[in-house]
Amino acid sequence: MFPQKGFCGSSFSFLLLLLMATGAVGFGSMGSISAAFGEERFFCAIDASGKQDVVCWERNSSLTSDADYFSALPPMAALTGGEGFMCGLEANTSQPYCWNSVSSDTDLVPMKLQNTSYSHIAAGTNHVCAIRGSYYSNSDLCPVDCWDLLPSVNNTMVSVNSSSFSDPSVSNLVLRNLVSGEGFACGGVMEGGIVCWGPKSTNLRLPAVSDSFVNLASARDALCGISGDSGNVQCWGQTDSFSNPPIGTRFVALTAGARHFCGIRERDHAIECWGNFEASSVPKGSGFLAIASSDYTTCGVREDELILDCWGVQGPSSQDYNPPLQLCSPGLCTASSCGEGSFAFNASSLNVPEVTSLCIKKELKICSPCRSNCSEGFFPSSFCNENADRVCTDCSLCQNSSCWDICGLPASSGMQLEHPQMKTLMIVIGSSVSGLALVFIGWFLLHHVINFKKEQQWKTQFMFCIGKVVEEPDPNNEPVLAPLSTASSIGITQVFRLSELKDATNGFKEFNELGRGSYGFVYKAVLSDGLQVAVKRANAATIIHTNSRDFEAELEILCKIRHPNIVNLLGYCAEMGERLFVYEFMPHGTLHDHLHGGLSPLNWSLRLKISMQAAKGLEYLHKDALPPIVHRDFKTSNILLDSEWTARIADFGLLSSGDRNLYADLRSDVYSFGIVLLEILSGRKAFDKDYSPPDIVEWAVPLIRKGKAAAVIDGNVALPRNVEPLLKLADIAELAVTEDPSKRPTMSDITLWLEQLVRVGLTF
Repeated sequence: MFPQKGFCGSSFSFLLLLLMATGAVGFGSMGSISAAFGEERFFCAIDASGKQDVVCWERNSSLTSDADYFSALPPMAALTGGEGFMCGLEANTSQPYCWNSVSSDTDLVPMKLQNTSYSHIAAGTNHVCAIRGSYYSNSDLCPVDCWDLLPSVNNTMVSVNSSSFSDPSVSNLVLRNLVSGEGFACGGVMEGGIVCWGPKSTNLRLPAVSDSFVNLASARDALCGISGDSGNVQCWGQTDSFSNPPIGTRFVALTAGARHFCGIRERDHAIECWGNFEASSVPKGSGFLAIASSDYTTCGVREDELILDCWGVQGPSSQDYNPPLQLCSPGLCTASSCGEGSFAFNASSLNVPEVTSLCIKKELKICSPCRSNCSEGFFPSSFCNENADRVCTDCSLCQNSSCWDICGLPASSGMQLEHPQMKTLMIVIGSSVSGLALVFIGWFLLHHVINFKKEQQWKTQFMFCIGKVVEEPDPNNEPVLAPLSTASSIGITQVFRLSELKDATNGFKEFNELGRGSYGFVYKAVLSDGLQVAVKRANAATIIHTNSRDFEAELEILCKIRHPNIVNLLGYCAEMGERLFVYEFMPHGTLHDHLHGGLSPLNWSLRLKISMQAAKGLEYLHKDALPPIVHRDFKTSNILLDSEWTARIADFGLLSSGDRNLYADLRSDVYSFGIVLLEILSGRKAFDKDYSPPDIVEWAVPLIRKGKAAAVIDGNVALPRNVEPLLKLADIAELAVTEDPSKRPTMSDITLWLEQLVRVGLTF
């Protein structure tokens, strides 16, 4: 049934397919992120620094790689998790290395196998199996070695060669991948089919299958795989672990917990789970490239930012993992070129200057799976190639026959999608050549020219926003504006066309939405040159209640603001009655999401730095902006974090002169800043009805004034040895929320104090 001999050299062409499909791991699978399960469970992932170092975290903790028991791990090419332990292949040697949460400086691999190179490794409950061969290159015959890892005294482990997994017939097979569960191991055979062995392998009741499976994931007593032929999922074993597996959905990766499976869908890289899981906990609308599961928790690497995210399923301690603020690898590095259906992940897309490569060797790359289809109402404006994933565009922007069929448009749609004014002109020309028609055409063109001149004159009024006026005049002595461009540059704000922004936001669809407020909606957008931006689009109520003069005044002020702690304006659009602003994109979201919304928590050093940076931004608005600007809505959701975790203030108010009391408004901002400091210090929301009292000021200020500020400090974040800077932060917050506005400090005072705190730093 299976070939009895083969060469790794003959199978190397399949290694790329294997690496593409190992972005998710459960029991025994291999990937860039993995989990040890059982009572001593923890997660580890390969970081994205290019060094392939390993970062690990445990339950109810933040970053734990600095702890002694995780400090000695070598760089890893791939990871796999067993019960209470984890294994990996070293990045430079392909040799195995296993460790547990007690100590990382002791290799748990049997001595006789420690110097053997392997191309694949898979850990089960208390055993490990690995396919011999170099991870990055061809090699000779590929036998499978297995060893047991058994509990010992003092939470340590001992390793022995496994007799229960010794199967000569399996050792002679050529396997493309490998997984392990509780008492069994399985592998996808190179020429098709799956073979399982071990004392509990018969419990899977695996039938004879001929498909080639490019990805396998095993629960304790079940196995699922992705068919290389159809892309569909097939499962075997105890049905309560995989009840109702999805039918007709193609996946690119799988992971498994104790009683659930999750996969990354091919079409949009979103998560879909089945088995015993809590549907509401699964991330919605977010793409992932790597995921891994312990018994009741799944963690993954988001494809846009490469930051970690965790969610729970039904079971004890299901949501007790707080992943560290760490950029992690979206997949496994390979020396081969990316084949059809994949593209080489581009590190420069992260917009993190210090990250230039994700792999330890320059010749290596990470091949990420392409999304397969565009959503309904969209067409692929560019297809996936070896350097980039495909791009989807709203069907309203379909301009030629290449997208008519996909968008369900008739062959004449090219005319229907022309500019409405051009459409009117063509209808008139086609209907009659009479003098009346010519008169109408003349009137129309004259009207169009007049409107165009008015638009150009309006743009000239804001030439400081769109660049310098070109010195050479046109024949009509009208100033000629510099060419419009979507490229951003500091100090120059661009004019964008509505069609550009509609294309960049996929037609302002909900899945591109970053947030919404009384003004309107904010969308994530990717411009034609690849730049990620945020587009703020006014809703109808805002447009109706804001006249053009107010919009122009707002634009004039926004154009002049440039500060490293402000979300700066890149451009605007005022076509077709729309009011749109284009801002810098902040990939790490809002401070509110990190403090209260389930994103990775922030350590104290970063919280102090964010406090200082937000203060500098608010001080700039109060002191250096002309005229002074009052924010009027300063809160954690309006503090955004850029690619370098720098705090940026967004959504501030504008003119503060006229009938407003400028002094009182400025002091009101100070009060709001004090509330933000209390949220940063405590981790509590500004108002939370689950607490008594629900108002954070009413709760925290009395404690601080009684000398009990330590009771306010967030207990979910590891404290530094010296908590004095945090106590001083509480004192600053208490001064900022003083009832009498005249007794509140200025933002300049607060900024100076926070700079001193950051300068002193924290000792951990």
